[in-house]
Amino acid sequence: MRKFFTAVVVVPLGLIFIIFAVANRHWVTVSFDPFNSVTPTIAVTLPLFVVIIASAILGVIAGGMATWFKQGRWRRAARQHEADARHIRAELADLRAAGSRDDAQRRPTAAQLGFYGPNGRDKQGATL
Repeated sequence: MRKFFTAVVVVPLGLIFIIFAVANRHWVTVSFDPFNSVTPTIAVTLPLFVVIIASAILGVIAGGMATWFKQGRWRRAARQHEADARHIRAELADLRAAGSRDDAQRRPTAAQLGFYGPNGRDKQGATL
């Protein structure tokens, strides 16, 4: 399955990135100084494809973090429900174990039941 994923998704995506990088090799200056655009104090000169791919990667990371934080209460609720279910399963197992011990003590013997069972009737419901 991993090889299939690589062949179908990663290889074409890599080819698209390479073609994009070759087509956008121009150098651009990214300025972080909003007051002086002619001679900025903080500026970086990079190829255009690096700027675009880096901003796409940062956007994906920011979106993933926002989604992760937004879904926090649902993950917390799922953990709480899982803990409750685990607790209830353990309690049920304890009750079943206690019930089987009590049931074995309360179960009447064959001599107490008589010939026709606990109701005094045969399979068709007739009595003697």
